[in-house]
Amino acid sequence: MHSIFKKGHPEAPVFVLLHGTGGDETSLLPIAQELNKQATVLSIRGDVSENGMNRYFKRLAEGHYDLEDLEKRGEALHKFIQQAANEHQFSLDKIIFIGYSNGANIAIQLLLTHPDSYHQAVLYHPMFPVELTNQPDLTDTSVLLSLGEHDPIVPLPESMRVIQLFQNHGATVQEVWTQSHQLTYQEIKETQTWLAHLSS
Repeated sequence: MHSIFKKGHPEAPVFVLLHGTGGDETSLLPIAQELNKQATVLSIRGDVSENGMNRYFKRLAEGHYDLEDLEKRGEALHKFIQQAANEHQFSLDKIIFIGYSNGANIAIQLLLTHPDSYHQAVLYHPMFPVELTNQPDLTDTSVLLSLGEHDPIVPLPESMRVIQLFQNHGATVQEVWTQSHQLTYQEIKETQTWLAHLSS
């Protein structure tokens, strides 16, 4: 997997950046800089190509995931993050996922399948139309969900489904509502506030 690593202050969080469809490992770097200039950053490029656009897993159609591929790619990403943690000597406990759209969706997969490893995430405009085969305990998980009331890619019922997914499994959830699917300055400000509360 292609990635960018930037060592930060040892007491600061580790941001794992996961871009949206068509992005790459540079896409969310400016946002990470806005959120915490001292954070360690691991930004990973999705290794699936859909019509030339980078993604983290395959889909059968818009809103219909290839579940076998989602599981396989999720495990591969988890192993990659583990290797990076060993190589660069940071703890998985310090990771905060910063995921946008497709990147937020693969972050959900990791939070659900490895709840003992990952506990915090900022998920911008996620969608997870997946029936769970396991029932993970997410009582140690905190997520900020940033959702669009009129998102053309994520219908409102799918946004509500993500909220319920985390709440039903015991996670601490904070919601931020915007208008559409693109990232906004309001979301960045809300994320800064949420991160400050996490570290207090």
